[in-house]
Amino acid sequence: MEATVRHYLERFGVREDTKRFLDQAQRMYIGGAFVSGGEGETLDVVEPSTEGVITQIPLATTADLERAVAAARAQFDNGAWRRLKPLERERLLHRLADLIEAHADELAEIESIDVGKSVSHARDVDVQGTIDTFRYFAGWASKLHGRTVEPSLPGHYLAYTRKEPVGVVGIIVPWNFPLQTLAWKLAAALAVGCTAVIKPAELTSLSTLRFAQLVQEAGFPEGVVNVVTGRGNVIGAAMARHPGIDKLTFTGSTAVGRDVGGAAVAGIKRVTLELGGKSPVLVLDDADIAAAVRGVANGMFFNAGQVCDAGSRLYVQRGIHDRFLAELIDYTRTLTIAPGLDRDCFISPLVSAQQKARVMSYVDVGRKEGAELVCGGNRLDGAGYFVAPTIFAHCRADMRIVQEEIFGPVLVSAPFDDVDEAVALANASPYGLAAAIYSRDLNRVHGLVPKLRAGNVYVNAHSTIDPAMPFGGFKESGFGKDLGAEQLDSLMETKAVWITLNEA
Repeated sequence: MEATVRHYLERFGVREDTKRFLDQAQRMYIGGAFVSGGEGETLDVVEPSTEGVITQIPLATTADLERAVAAARAQFDNGAWRRLKPLERERLLHRLADLIEAHADELAEIESIDVGKSVSHARDVDVQGTIDTFRYFAGWASKLHGRTVEPSLPGHYLAYTRKEPVGVVGIIVPWNFPLQTLAWKLAAALAVGCTAVIKPAELTSLSTLRFAQLVQEAGFPEGVVNVVTGRGNVIGAAMARHPGIDKLTFTGSTAVGRDVGGAAVAGIKRVTLELGGKSPVLVLDDADIAAAVRGVANGMFFNAGQVCDAGSRLYVQRGIHDRFLAELIDYTRTLTIAPGLDRDCFISPLVSAQQKARVMSYVDVGRKEGAELVCGGNRLDGAGYFVAPTIFAHCRADMRIVQEEIFGPVLVSAPFDDVDEAVALANASPYGLAAAIYSRDLNRVHGLVPKLRAGNVYVNAHSTIDPAMPFGGFKESGFGKDLGAEQLDSLMETKAVWITLNEA
């Protein structure tokens, strides 16, 4: 660990258990054992607030992936996991949730240090959301069932369906919410009886590696959960093609999702893709302006805008547009920009130098396209991948900054005259992950909701997430759902059973 990072940890009083974990040699988790990469190569992990190296993670080879898939396959096909009763799976999932809760502050610090995000947000959103997700799906383990049918076919039959786990699930996790997204994908898979091979993002693998230690401590049979760290273009691509993986679930960019999904479908795998977004926010003229200003700012600048469903396209009804924009700019300037471990942090650094350069390149594009820069738009001096929260006004629908996902703290905005125009603007995007409406008139809200081409619609808030509600998008934002009862069917096969009976 570089001295700059160690000083950073000491400055903010990081826990001793967090330091001990970061000082360990990081290992993958395959077949119930912690192992190095087959060729011994590693990748530096860089802390975003200081730009210093924290530790190294193993770079897996395809041979390492083969061992992980073989371990998951063996446990699913013939292992103790296959023979566990539903309530036994449920108890294991609750035990894991209890361990995550017992280590919640440590996990929040690891997530903050690795991703750069606010440690307060990591504790309240990422870690608490992980706990809630495992507890929610633990309850489903004992409540899965098929149905009996009375056929109309001539003769006498007993006809019923069985729900059976799909098999080995390949899980590819993004870098912005590593632990929480892992929970979204893994908890349901374990509840129905699948086994899993997980590839965390190479930028942010640490919380997943700590999670693997808790899986082992909880007593899951070896091979049920496997973690393979490495580059997406090597390990992620190989997972998509691997014949031993029955289902692939991926969260990430639309561009990568096309490649991963295409390879998976070519192998006749079940696939869930949760991809990019450019989510519209409609502020109607009857909205509570003060509350809407807070909601819009929080929905855009939370996690420095590195959120797939961030409300990054703002449309405000013309009668309140100027007042709303002025108040939004004033409120945005009060948001605290700070290192992630600072408890007062709201705007954290971006995850990497590459991401910072990408975001700033879009700011330059916006200026060149003629959008009016009314807030931010600048890098911050000193160490860290910080970008000031940025707002562009009077943007045209054909601008790149309106059509393309920036994945940083950059909000684009424009006025609209009536709700038909608002709907047209909202839907004029290749993406369809989420949308938000701010209005005090529920008649108008209910009229708008069916017209918005988005998988998630938030009213008078943004990114309201609960494990009981499905999450997923339309159009180029992907297909399939994480969370909710809707996720379960994507992880199970339905088997139809016909028993022909002798006539009484």
